[in-house]
Amino acid sequence: MLGKASRTALLTLAVTAPSLVYANNFNYNAFQVRLGADPGTVGAEFTTFFTENTHFILRGDSRFEGDWDVAGGIGFNGPAGQFADVYGQLLVHNIKTKSHDKWNTDFASEFNIGSRIWFLQNVEGDARIGMLNGQDDTKFIWKVGARFHSTDVLSLGAAIFNNGTYGNQVEMSVAFNF
Repeated sequence: MLGKASRTALLTLAVTAPSLVYANNFNYNAFQVRLGADPGTVGAEFTTFFTENTHFILRGDSRFEGDWDVAGGIGFNGPAGQFADVYGQLLVHNIKTKSHDKWNTDFASEFNIGSRIWFLQNVEGDARIGMLNGQDDTKFIWKVGARFHSTDVLSLGAAIFNNGTYGNQVEMSVAFNF
């Protein structure tokens, strides 16, 4: 349990932090299409602002073998300096997998937190960690990647990650910002 000093510090941070957040360094209005390798998957993600510092997320991935991982939820975002944003997401997953010749459909919750950083004028770095909580277990999830923004609307990305469903993967993606 948290001590009294820790609770007081967290409450103070929660009350004062929103007044320190004024603008974002990244656009959270985007549609992304991605290809994962080992195992091969295809996925898409749609994010859009709800308010200046919150956004909605809808994403899905599949190997097209009767399986899927579809998730939706809400995220928060805000600047952490002149060249970085901190973000987090709370998602609900519907996951269909095949184990031992039997198809299972489960619901799981995900919480993650990460950061996006401008390394160069058109090169962005992205890293996040989190938890995927299913009915039977909790899985550690992570992602590390980079994205090249060729224009304000189009960007190309590469990442390595583990989303808790398909294991460790390499990803290539294209995102359209609006």
